[in-house]
Amino acid sequence: MMRGLALMLAAVLGLQPALADGLTLKAKRELAAKNGGVYDDPEYNPATTSRMFRVSSGPSSLPPGQVASRIKDIAQLQSSRDNQLVGYGLVIGLAGSGDSLRNSPFTEQSIRAMLENLGIATEGGSARAKNVAAVIVTANMPPYVQSGARIDIDVSSMGDATSLAGGTLIMTPLKAADGEIYAVGQGSVIVSGFTAKGQAEQLTQGVPTSGRVPNGAIVERAVQAEFDDQATLTLQLRNPDFSTAIRIADAINDYTSQRFGMRVAAERDSRTVQIRRPKGVSAARFYAEIENLVVESDTPARVVIDERTGTIVIGNDVKISRVAISHGTLTVRITEAPRVVQPEPFSKGETAVEPFTAIEANRPDARVAVLDGPDLETLVSGLNRLGVKPDGIIAILQGIKSAGALQADLVLQ
Repeated sequence: MMRGLALMLAAVLGLQPALADGLTLKAKRELAAKNGGVYDDPEYNPATTSRMFRVSSGPSSLPPGQVASRIKDIAQLQSSRDNQLVGYGLVIGLAGSGDSLRNSPFTEQSIRAMLENLGIATEGGSARAKNVAAVIVTANMPPYVQSGARIDIDVSSMGDATSLAGGTLIMTPLKAADGEIYAVGQGSVIVSGFTAKGQAEQLTQGVPTSGRVPNGAIVERAVQAEFDDQATLTLQLRNPDFSTAIRIADAINDYTSQRFGMRVAAERDSRTVQIRRPKGVSAARFYAEIENLVVESDTPARVVIDERTGTIVIGNDVKISRVAISHGTLTVRITEAPRVVQPEPFSKGETAVEPFTAIEANRPDARVAVLDGPDLETLVSGLNRLGVKPDGIIAILQGIKSAGALQADLVLQ
């Protein structure tokens, strides 16, 4: 018995450091103030900093990048993230383009529940309304928004309504992934698409079953975020690249060396750069100073092809080795021209139909061209000299990639 108690006591004592490390910086400060002391953040210890961050002693010797951009345009803070909200509601006031209650029974149930909440009894009656539609409401709540702020919401029909034009979204709670209500949406729905129907023809442009309510939701609860208490800032690149990450770290270190007398940024991988906030400055003010630093961003050579729309996007660093290309569509035309054969007079023959088929093969605009693309302008002019349409250029680029002459990544969408 005593041995078991001793083991349990040792386990609890061993868990104390882990539990203490699990406290937030704000909780540690409050705990120190309650005990009559001042919390000294060990994260500002130079030994701790050197152990957690491998900051380079000087700038790297990388070649110049492609485009000069601000840090705020090519990277974002890891803590600055949106939160997705979703809710179920009703759009009323439609001009006969709402859900048919026979095919959408959930709409009728929602109408009854709404009226009962408003104190109107609906027992024994049957709803025949065609001006109500059940919708799903979605929204993205930006970071650091406080209670009372307004955000945009998107409204999409989930029944068989034909249009949401002219409708009004009634009060709809919006929940996050944790099941808590963070905003409430209501307002007139703006729809860009329309439908025009006649007896023999129907015209639809855009998507009339989805719309948007600008500033249609009021934030009721703010997401708890302690940005100013963060001693470490994490930057995430929108387009991961090792060269760009290193240039960002070098630019920040050059600035902080002159401003604060220390190097605080270290690259972790192609997407992440960690920054240690200097002592004596708030996190918001510090990031405001470094987000406007200009760095030379870099991107890999890439060709993006969308075969559905015929869209081709070629990066600036795409190069093609010297190749010879033959391109021309083969057209085969088959013509059936049956002929009627008449028998000779007084020969007792019968009139018959003799089949006749004409096959013609043609390859228009067939040519052989030499293509060499040391830069983007030469590559585009060489493709234009072939005189082919976008679908032909797509086939040519795929063939060049298969031949190993395309010095870039080929992305098919």
